[in-house]
Amino acid sequence: MRLGMLPGALLGMLLAIVPSARAAAQGAGDLMAQANAEYDARNVSAALRDYEKVLASDPHNYEALWKASRAGVDLGEFDSNESERNAYFKTATQRGRLAVQVDPGDAEGHFVLARALGREAQTLGPRDRVKYAKEILGEAQSCLKANPTHAGCDHVLGVWNAEVMRLNGITRMIARNFLGGQVFGQASWSNAERYMVESVKNDPRRVVHRLDLARVYRDEGKTAAARTQYQAVLSGELIDYNDPHYKEQAAAELKAL
Repeated sequence: MRLGMLPGALLGMLLAIVPSARAAAQGAGDLMAQANAEYDARNVSAALRDYEKVLASDPHNYEALWKASRAGVDLGEFDSNESERNAYFKTATQRGRLAVQVDPGDAEGHFVLARALGREAQTLGPRDRVKYAKEILGEAQSCLKANPTHAGCDHVLGVWNAEVMRLNGITRMIARNFLGGQVFGQASWSNAERYMVESVKNDPRRVVHRLDLARVYRDEGKTAAARTQYQAVLSGELIDYNDPHYKEQAAAELKAL
């Protein structure tokens, strides 16, 4: 049946769908642009609300999923309310998983999932942390496979190696032999330093990369190099939501160095 032969009521309904769908897409685009601007302005709470509005009408919107996950981790990282903090991390992990399902070939979904898993793991017991460690490693590696110069994923892998190496030898042995944590055998201080150096190289403006590089240098006994990175954190510009907290940590750790 040709369009001109459709009954009048049905034709009117079909013609109404086209502009309404176009308006909905435009509205979602405007909302995403607004959310991105809010995030860049470090107004992360407002950004998350707008990302969630996009997801309410389009639950599989890849950009909104990974950016909502990123924002949730940002908000939870220094939240003093334990239940709120855990809720942020849990929801961020769920959104990261869905983002990876929607677009498994893009780096950002793997990055936010690895990051959210890392934060959520901190709320769990030793056995569950070991399980998370394997998944975090896998997601970060998938991220770098998709984008070999992704500074965030270099950071995740640098911190992953450092955190494993900060465990005492007995704990690492128990994890490897009894908790299924054989991947811990891949960790080393040289890997931690290598990945953190890459994260700074690929995104030198972000102070969080320099902060964790400073911590690796500190724990390796490279005091002068650590001091240089701590000072770079203190003199760095404010870009991310938690940068003021990172600067406070850097000041305290530099003083104790």
